[in-house]
Amino acid sequence: MAEQKVTKDVIVNDCIRDFPKTIGVFTEFNIDSCCGGAVSIEDAAVRDGADLEAMLAEINARA
Repeated sequence: MAEQKVTKDVIVNDCIRDFPKTIGVFTEFNIDSCCGGAVSIEDAAVRDGADLEAMLAEINARA
């Protein structure tokens, strides 16, 4: 398995800044990446009801 570039502990806004192509993933998983982007990917997934593992897989595919 390939090493993940982005982990659940990365802040949403940092992920988008470092990997701009990932912004669409957050939109697809209904993550508030604008006003709610100052939290970890894991916290955002819990808050917004997203499947963390599926979202991380897609984020890393685009990162």
